[in-house]
Amino acid sequence: MEEDKPKLVAGKVYLIPVTLGDNAPLEVLPISIKRTVENIDHYVVENEKTARRFIKRISPSKPQPSLNIQTLNKYTDEALLPSFLDPCIHGLDVGVLSEAGCPAIADPGAAIVRIAHEKRIEVVPLVGPSSILMALMASGMNGQNFAFNGYLPIDTTPRKAMIRKLEKLSRDTGQSQIFMETPYRNEKLLGELVQTLQKNTRLCIACDITLPTEFIKTKIVHEWGEMTLEFNKRPAIFIIQA
Repeated sequence: MEEDKPKLVAGKVYLIPVTLGDNAPLEVLPISIKRTVENIDHYVVENEKTARRFIKRISPSKPQPSLNIQTLNKYTDEALLPSFLDPCIHGLDVGVLSEAGCPAIADPGAAIVRIAHEKRIEVVPLVGPSSILMALMASGMNGQNFAFNGYLPIDTTPRKAMIRKLEKLSRDTGQSQIFMETPYRNEKLLGELVQTLQKNTRLCIACDITLPTEFIKTKIVHEWGEMTLEFNKRPAIFIIQA
């Protein structure tokens, strides 16, 4: 009678946070991130070049040729996504990296996490910076009831309509409304917020979070209208509470 072969233990999916800017990884990430990266050779990332650069910075001794990297962005064929987790079936762990901050939060990595659950693969989130939560923490606004709305519409008329809608929702429910913008349009969005929101609505602007140039201020809209802020090309989070 043949002995039973040991059952292969499935690999896990590790959600590995990265820095929010170009600072040294271990200034803002726990040492556990370094240890995890050193033990994983299979990755799903949004951009291979920046992912390799991050891995190199946090683990300089890790051989780059050993890395197996799959790219997940708006151009990736969805039919390929399940195959990105094939290493887990063979007992190997897979790491998911975002372009900034935490994977799967305002990030395409969420699709891989969904598939992992469907395949009964264990998902392990690791500690790291989230610009959304860190901005809310520092805003002084409602941290018990809040919503992240992603990007507002690009065109002016629907964007202003959305701003009014979020302000009314905040006023009616007390809910903090969080959103973001493509960095080169930050100043344009601020101008529209000042024009569209009620003067006493509170607005927080948080940019370059965790970087030496970090800026986080909460003021009423009227006060924002009386100052000049140059923050185009700087990643920013906006929060309003009426």
